[in-house]
Amino acid sequence: MNTLLSRKTKGDILFDVVNYTFLTIGMLLILYPLYFVLIASFSDPNLIYSGSVWLLPKGFTLDGYERIFADRHIWLGYGNSLLYAIVGTAISVTITLMAAYPLARKDLVGRNAVMWFFMFTMFFGGGLIPTYLLIKDLNMINTIWALVVPGAGSVFNIIIVRTFFQSTIPDEMREAAFIDGCSNTRFFLRMVLPLSKPIIAVMVLYHVVGFWNGFFDAMIYLNDESKYPLQLVLRNILVQNEVNSSMMIDVESYAAKLRVTELIKYGVIIIASLPLLILYPFLQRYFVKGAMIGSIKG
Repeated sequence: MNTLLSRKTKGDILFDVVNYTFLTIGMLLILYPLYFVLIASFSDPNLIYSGSVWLLPKGFTLDGYERIFADRHIWLGYGNSLLYAIVGTAISVTITLMAAYPLARKDLVGRNAVMWFFMFTMFFGGGLIPTYLLIKDLNMINTIWALVVPGAGSVFNIIIVRTFFQSTIPDEMREAAFIDGCSNTRFFLRMVLPLSKPIIAVMVLYHVVGFWNGFFDAMIYLNDESKYPLQLVLRNILVQNEVNSSMMIDVESYAAKLRVTELIKYGVIIIASLPLLILYPFLQRYFVKGAMIGSIKG
């Protein structure tokens, strides 16, 4: 019986071949640009321009990384991004959990009305100018709070976490805890949160990626360059071709400056990607489980 079930028809084999072929092509289309940036950061820019670099680094050099590591503005942006990501993620995840849990409780009076009010904000917003005026009136311009407070409560994430609570935390568990004298706060802290590690990992990863990659809010609300996150520093290098003058002191000709700028661009991209590449493997097993559970039941 097992032998019969394990046999594949010609249609099954053809499907597998086509499926694996498209998946392999898709994987290469995603991975190769990342790999190219990596090898380009160690290669001679002249060889990159000529198209000689495509599989392995050529004209190996560490000049770009040496200049990056010696520049305090990049490391200052790195530290700012870490600060914004940590503080912003802590605030956002806390607000999301505290908003989603009551909305998952059937005994909350008016929860449908509250949920409708939340969802209303997904379709209508005040726009950039009213938001900027509000941030200005709250005296949050050029502060960390302008980056971490306005988007702290994402309705989409609240819906995902609420769905997770509804499908994972049974009412019988809460009723049994209350019979034993457990309060709402203690039940949430001692029982709900430990059982919610998968969805918490999902939310942490969502928010860390969002804060780490974000630059638009910083570009709008920050005036002091010492408070710029790494992504805004990277944007100035990639889009506006602005490299700190301290990184070009020993470079004289314009052509040499262009070559060094290219090395710095590739190197900063690699350095900016490292924290997320390091973080994801630790959260992967929770991420897959939490994302699937949070999307099953609406």
